[in-house]
Amino acid sequence: MKFTELEIPGVFLIEPRVFEDKRGAFYEFFSKKKFRDAGLDVEFVQDNHSLSSKGVLRGLHFQKEPMAQGKLIRVISGSVFDVAVDIRRGSPMYGKHIALELSAANKKSIYIPAGFAHGFCVLEDKTEFIYKCTRPYAPEMEGGISWDDPDLAIAWPKLPVDYILSEKDHHYPQLKDVEPVFSY
Repeated sequence: MKFTELEIPGVFLIEPRVFEDKRGAFYEFFSKKKFRDAGLDVEFVQDNHSLSSKGVLRGLHFQKEPMAQGKLIRVISGSVFDVAVDIRRGSPMYGKHIALELSAANKKSIYIPAGFAHGFCVLEDKTEFIYKCTRPYAPEMEGGISWDDPDLAIAWPKLPVDYILSEKDHHYPQLKDVEPVFSY
């Protein structure tokens, strides 16, 4: 496994060592020891699995303290445009985001620590997205930021279909209107 810390400290791109032969392929998605050796001493308590159609846009979501979640994310079928936004007040990267493509083909994953809003746009039909979380989901601690907040300037991909959002995702406020929920 290769761990690369991205432009925002604490966010890591993880590239597995893939073993392929005529039978197919094998690779590790998570190893507690390898994560710890990379400086990520995290414990995951919940796994989630999402199946979506092309054009579905989910996010930007977060959970408030004390239920804030770190996430280890990967795509097992299809592809997504994945986004993490630093919402830690006092962080030198506050309001900045990381955006990258995760796909079954590239086998990459991303670790996003607590203190970030997360979202993704589905690029292919029948995309399956899985993620491990460091805290269980707590609906009463849920929060979100508008996916199209102009201050964030996220360059979401242009698709030949309209984005499909939940009612909740249509109504989240801009980051400037969100009460501080994390500190750096």
